[in-house]
Amino acid sequence: MRGDPAGRTVWLLDLDNTLHDASWRVFPLMNAEMTGFIERELGVDRGEAGRIREHFWHRYGATLLGLIHEHGIDPRQFLRETHAFPHLPRMLRCDGSERAALGRLPGRKIVLTNAPADYARRVLRHLRLWPLVDGLVSIEDMWMFRSLRPKPDARMLRHVLARHRLAAPRCVLVEDTPGHLQSARRIGLRGAWMVRYARRAVRRRRDLPMERTGLHGRPTFVQARIRSLGELRRRLR
Repeated sequence: MRGDPAGRTVWLLDLDNTLHDASWRVFPLMNAEMTGFIERELGVDRGEAGRIREHFWHRYGATLLGLIHEHGIDPRQFLRETHAFPHLPRMLRCDGSERAALGRLPGRKIVLTNAPADYARRVLRHLRLWPLVDGLVSIEDMWMFRSLRPKPDARMLRHVLARHRLAAPRCVLVEDTPGHLQSARRIGLRGAWMVRYARRAVRRRRDLPMERTGLHGRPTFVQARIRSLGELRRRLR
């Protein structure tokens, strides 16, 4: 991917709960797989494994980071075992109107996800979104100085912009997680908060930043609050 001399908008698109409804089937099973992984690797019971998963999510922003920092877990093993999903096609759904809106969206479209690349590609291909995007930045691309720095790490976001020669004011991060949008705003990116699947996500994941922000207002660090990709064309350029 190269910088865009024409100065077109570059859309940095989150994957789960932004381009598809992950809270329907994917997130519940993913959480169960992560809890099972912790149960096996740390030798704790199911209840304690769930508590550890939640604690790491809130403290580090990602369960994986807590496992790396506090237990030396191999991230490749964790990602492989928690994102296998042999029945993934049955777990996915994406409104046809969202697919059409993504196809009509002007500018470059890069998927920026904390998920592993294999899983992200499978999701995009099964939902027929892969031909509509121009690139993928996955968690494997978020290593810096031998440390994993997934969203919302601003250092990683700056690195992505520099590596692909993107000007921050030209970029719009489209996300379901307010904390990621807040971090992106600090380095000059615009943000669109996707709330279409937010209510179920709050119930499933108890995402602290979303609870604090609320589902009905628009945080000051977000330029637009959207319920569909179709709104991006008229609300953000």
